[in-house]
Amino acid sequence: MAHSWNRARADERITHRLEEVRNVTVLDFTRDMSLENIPVNRAYRIAAAHLYADILNLDEMLDATQTEGTDCHRRTLRFLNLHYRAVHRILNECDARRVDFHNQRLHAIVYKPYGADSEKERVDRAVAIASLIMDVLKETGDSDDKIPAARVRVGIDTGRALVVNNGRSGNREPLFLGRPANHAAHLAGHADETGIFLSNAGRKAIGLAELNDGKEYTAALTSVEIDGCVERAKLGVSKDKIVEDWRQDLKDNPIGTFEFCRHTPPLRTLDIEALTPKNSRRFEATSVYADVDGFTAYVSKHLEGAPENVVRCFHVIRAELDAALSSDFDGRRVRFIGDSLHGALLEGTAYETDAEDTISTMTLCAGGLRSSFDLSLERLQKRGIDVANLGLQIGFEYGPLAISRLGMQGDRVRCCVARAVLASEDEQMRCQGKETALGPTAYGNGSAAVRKLFGATRKVANLTYDVAVDALSAEGDKVAKAAFDQQLAVSAPIILTRPEQILRPHCKSR
Repeated sequence: MAHSWNRARADERITHRLEEVRNVTVLDFTRDMSLENIPVNRAYRIAAAHLYADILNLDEMLDATQTEGTDCHRRTLRFLNLHYRAVHRILNECDARRVDFHNQRLHAIVYKPYGADSEKERVDRAVAIASLIMDVLKETGDSDDKIPAARVRVGIDTGRALVVNNGRSGNREPLFLGRPANHAAHLAGHADETGIFLSNAGRKAIGLAELNDGKEYTAALTSVEIDGCVERAKLGVSKDKIVEDWRQDLKDNPIGTFEFCRHTPPLRTLDIEALTPKNSRRFEATSVYADVDGFTAYVSKHLEGAPENVVRCFHVIRAELDAALSSDFDGRRVRFIGDSLHGALLEGTAYETDAEDTISTMTLCAGGLRSSFDLSLERLQKRGIDVANLGLQIGFEYGPLAISRLGMQGDRVRCCVARAVLASEDEQMRCQGKETALGPTAYGNGSAAVRKLFGATRKVANLTYDVAVDALSAEGDKVAKAAFDQQLAVSAPIILTRPEQILRPHCKSR
């Protein structure tokens, strides 16, 4: 059966998700509350310093060889695993909370000591932890395996955010929504220059002069400013001790070689939670990012007045995007990253991927994601929930992907590395809230119909499912034509030929 999107099916799912968040409770976070397993209909307001650390040389690992083969992916995964283990040890020693470790990007928070009066202490600790991370990762390469030390850029902001449940069953963790998390991420991802970049809110909290004209993105903290934070924070742990313990940990619990096998389609059935270095997956596929545009401003607007609607909007949209990818098109969500979904999709067999069919299906899926998003907004608005100024940016690219989990047994994190992963995020980032873009490799391997649809810019606005299936099928794309024919068969009128059919019109055929 061809993969397709169906409005009635999506509407039924959205109705179910709306019921899950009909009654939402939002509380101010206190020390006796837990950030584990937050119900979908609950959220906490929490004051914290947010730290994002970007490893800047991941692309160098992926581009180290002309061909993106298994050796390239093995070294990249080992590169990330070495550094993840070191950062994990730092956060544990310094009483900070890891929120996410998405490939090259770490998000952590410092929320102790509690309370509005302790903001200065939290920012001092965040800067001190960032300095420790940068110093430790300078020494955690592996010359025997041609793995360099990490080059790191850190962004830090402070303030109140909304913490909700992130993920579905079996992969639940807290997620922080709002300006401090988003701004810290932008400070970290702004440029390829190492250093610690502290927001004006953070600078004000520790008594530093605020910076004008966007200089907080370009002026790293000086060594004197960092040393002052380190001295005041008194972390009680040294770089040398962390590195020593990290090296002993590697001897006691060696990472081992990353071994790959191929997953038999559909990709929806891939059990990522069962993966380990020796049981990793690798295949040619599309990597896709779908990011809710304008959501940070939306959270800031409603954080105090209507936080319940933030939770409703967030839960309904993300759950439906996940369902459209996995249920409608047999793709696989790799993870949620804030208000963004990262997934993968392929068409083919247990032995090889059909590149052209994969890219056509991904184009239809991108249309399905936008149609699901639009329908979610429509249904939320009917419930009286403000959805103004929200959009969806979608980007995808094709290539070999490697999927595994990093870290220690009992505390592993999902990881999907590839040039296509970095490129698909870049494609998403060059979109406005109504646009969809695909990368050059997907464009080159796509059908003539796909290339015509996206044009020379490789970008198109308002690409809903109906637009995608009509445009591709009209140009002879076989994947779209199969979906179009299926759509016609489902919507075709029923011709009654027997009297008993007229007498029992509501009976379902078996």
